[in-house]
Formats: sequence, C-alpha cells, structure tokens
Amino acid sequence: MPINLAVSGAAGKMGRRIIALVDQDEQVRCVAALEREGAPEIGKDAGEIAGIDSLSIAVSDRAPSNFDVLIDFSTPAATMHQLAQCTRMSRPIVIGTTGLDEEAMRGIGAAGESIAVLQAPNMSVGVNVLLRTVRRLAEVLDTSYDVEIFEAHHRFKVDAPSGTALALRDAVIEGRRCAGHDDSPVVYGRHGETGPRPQGEIAVHTLRTGDTVGEHTVSFGGLGESINVGHVARSRDVFAVGAIRAAKWIVGKPPGLYDMQDVLFGDEAP
Repeated sequence: MPINLAVSGAAGKMGRRIIALVDQDEQVRCVAALEREGAPEIGKDAGEIAGIDSLSIAVSDRAPSNFDVLIDFSTPAATMHQLAQCTRMSRPIVIGTTGLDEEAMRGIGAAGESIAVLQAPNMSVGVNVLLRTVRRLAEVLDTSYDVEIFEAHHRFKVDAPSGTALALRDAVIEGRRCAGHDDSPVVYGRHGETGPRPQGEIAVHTLRTGDTVGEHTVSFGGLGESINVGHVARSRDVFAVGAIRAAKWIVGKPPGLYDMQDVLFGDEAP
C-alpha cells in the first residue's frame, strides 16, 4: 500500500515539485494539497497546478483525515497551523519551511512530545552529507583554522542567512565542542575597519542574485593551506526528493524530533 501524503504549500515552487514527483513514485500518493485560507488556488486541481495531469484533488485550506504524513513547505505561520493540525490528528509531519523563529522552534519541540516531527533547513541528501562532513572537519581541525561560510540564493528569498548556512554554522560549533573548544564568535558579513580576524571566528556571508537555486561553501583556512567543501543545487527537485524520502522514513516512528541526519545515518547521526 502506498503512503498517503498531504502537501502543505501546494501552490508554491516546492509544493508543486513535490506533487509532481510523488505522482512518479509508486510508494507514495498525494491525497491532499493544502494552501492558506483565501489563496487564489483554492478549488483548483492540484495536478494541473503542478504541471501534470489532473489528480482529481482540489487544493483546499482544510486537511482531510486520510493522510499518513504531511510535508510542509510554506510560511512559518502556515507551518505552525499545520503542526497543530497534525498534533491534533496524531499524524507525523515533515517540515522544510525556513525562517522559523525561536517561538516556532519551541512549538516544534513541544509537538515532538506527542508526534513524530522531522524538521530540517535543507532536505537535500547532498547538503546533509555536507553538514556531516563539516562537523567532522571542525572536530579534527583546531580553531587556528578560519571558517568562512558563503551562501547564494535567488533574489526572491526572504530570509538571510539561509537556514542551511545557519545549520553549517552550527555544524562547525558542534564539531569544535566535541573537540573541547569553547563556542566560537560569529559575524554576519563585514564592513569598514574590522581589525585583525579573531582566532576561532566563524563568518557567514549572503548573496541574493538572479535565479540561483542554492549554493553553499565552507572554507577552513589555515596558514599555508585551506580546505573548501560545498554544495550546488541546480534544481529544486533535490529538496523535493529528500522531503519525500523523509516522509517515507518517518511513518511509523515514535514521537520525537528528527532531522535528515536521522534519515540518512540512523544511529550514527550526531
């Protein structure tokens, strides 16, 4: 039996690609396409919005009861609404929405006490391998290596730095903690006379240009050598494929908070 998916943010760029790719996967099927109340897509066929054949599923602002797991790529406010619905209905949720503030993260943590919640700033398999690699590099290299994180996205992205850049920052911090180092100072961009670079500093830089899907690079710079690792997303499909993989994985899991590291590495996840 295929897994029944509900997709929140169905009319968005990610929602449309998830619906289209689900239609090609025999292990899953879309049974609900959700949008905010009053959205102009309400009532339209989800398949036609996604650029595929009709699915005979109307976009709605109300979740039905026949889904096994919900995938959410929407807005922070919509995410919290869907999280409350999934909690009420005892359904797992996969959250790919970015720009979540501390209050939202506390709400996600609370929901994890009663349902399975998978939240990740980036669903790409490649990015999550990069996160693991960066954490290990930060653990092995000492704080004499300068860390610079660069991220680039399209001009329409509303949050900065990206959630992935912040996750890379946290991977460096976690790796250094494991090696016994104190937390590192973090700066976001530089301007003016900043003075010599403090040892251990982590810097995060943001670009917004054209239709860039997503680029992230982490540079560990030492005296006499440097190590650069990165990831380039050429299509949003890499995020959709990862989210679908996460949805398959989380069905049947006990309540708790999960991320893509759990999906990919299981018990070896940090």
